[in-house]
Amino acid sequence: MGKWPLHPLVYEINTAVWLTSLSRTYGRPISLGGIPQTELERLAELRFDGVWLMGVWQRSAASRTIARAEPALLGEYRRALPDVRPDDIIGSPYAIADYTVDPLFGGDQELAALRQRLRALNLRLVLDFVPNHLARDHAWVGARPEFLVQGTAAELQARPNDYFEAGGRVFAHGRDPNFAPWTDTVQVDYRCAAARRAMTHLLVALSERCDGLRCDMAMLVTADVFCRTWGGRFDPPGADFWPDAIRGIKRAHPGFLMLAEVYWDLEYDLQQQGFDFTYDKRLYDRFQRRDDPEAVRRHLVADIEFQRRLARFVENHDEPRAAAQFGPEGSKAVAALAVTLPGLRLLHQGQLDGFETRWPVQLRRAAPEPTNTDLQAFYQRLLNAVDSAVFHEGSWKLLEARAAWSGNRSCWNAVAHRWVKGEEFVLAVSNLSPDPMQCYVPLELPALSGCTWELRDLLSEARYDREGDGLLHPGLYLDMPAYGRHVFAFA
Repeated sequence: MGKWPLHPLVYEINTAVWLTSLSRTYGRPISLGGIPQTELERLAELRFDGVWLMGVWQRSAASRTIARAEPALLGEYRRALPDVRPDDIIGSPYAIADYTVDPLFGGDQELAALRQRLRALNLRLVLDFVPNHLARDHAWVGARPEFLVQGTAAELQARPNDYFEAGGRVFAHGRDPNFAPWTDTVQVDYRCAAARRAMTHLLVALSERCDGLRCDMAMLVTADVFCRTWGGRFDPPGADFWPDAIRGIKRAHPGFLMLAEVYWDLEYDLQQQGFDFTYDKRLYDRFQRRDDPEAVRRHLVADIEFQRRLARFVENHDEPRAAAQFGPEGSKAVAALAVTLPGLRLLHQGQLDGFETRWPVQLRRAAPEPTNTDLQAFYQRLLNAVDSAVFHEGSWKLLEARAAWSGNRSCWNAVAHRWVKGEEFVLAVSNLSPDPMQCYVPLELPALSGCTWELRDLLSEARYDREGDGLLHPGLYLDMPAYGRHVFAFA
């Protein structure tokens, strides 16, 4: 299979929910090896470059017990799935007992066969890697305790939510320093060189089984963050985990994709440590600040070498549904922008149908939701629009939206950008405001001069004829409704 595109389109699928839904639809148990070909072909027809099967690895019995007893989680389940039953609760996919495919989903051989079927459709497979922690009942608790962060009886007594006892030893739960620990996990000790080697070996082994890895909370195991969280220092001093680990993968599989879930403005640091793409949570946060589209535009002035390695999204399994968070029309505006920007474009199961209920990751079943056919049609047009070499291989530029007349400040609500590849030009504009917007967008393309151009809106099929000189100065005039969006192809 060929290498990943420069700006790939990846679709996240909740494996447990997907297989349960397919089993209900087809009236028979379906595991990874039995997914009907028509379902895979549907993914290929949407022109995704990769499929992230979230949560395939073996889940923990201890995590399942905790997930079925924690009052806060039970309330979350009931809100998402009012008729939830104990057997719907299968534990967290991020408390991994073993990096083998959960028997519930069919096992390792079925995943390997599915990968080959996906590859035949030109779809690459992305899986999870959770570097920071393992399930609290993972084999290393008994077999390799030196690879794990340990505590004392006094620490366990003083902070019983942070530690647990197993086999006569006290271990720390995995944690993000800003939040309570994940009580179904045990913390890997990255200060230990042998632990880093073992995790590197695991990472390289996983790279044999897929085409990319999404690395959970990747910044937590960098030397700087880890030592701020747990104290001490790496052995030897100056060591770190990701640079050597990623080099090992790239030596074996040069085209392998590494995607980091990362926050705290550490995106650039993780890119420098070897990741191909890093989450762009800042852009998502700026989308949420609906009263400040200018913050989105400021975000996009960063260097293109940084921008093209960001993963853009408007929802994923950790965030609220876009249709609920932004409203149906608002979600169209932010999605049209996110999916046409440089970088990895990440979409999420249910997003294309306009679903509004976020699925807790501990559940294997989701409540039925009606499809929003208007949003479904919008996403179909959007995915068709970006199925073009210009969006994958072209050069990108952020454009200025100028006031349509003196005193009209609505232009500040627009974000405009363009792609160019050879003689192919595309302009994308989103109005990120709940109010109408008027502006001029100078296109800064001398090749437009002296010709009349047909602008075809790939999101609506509307067509307009415009003189090239006018597109250069004063620019393309736009009068857009609330949350309006255009993707214009020039001919």
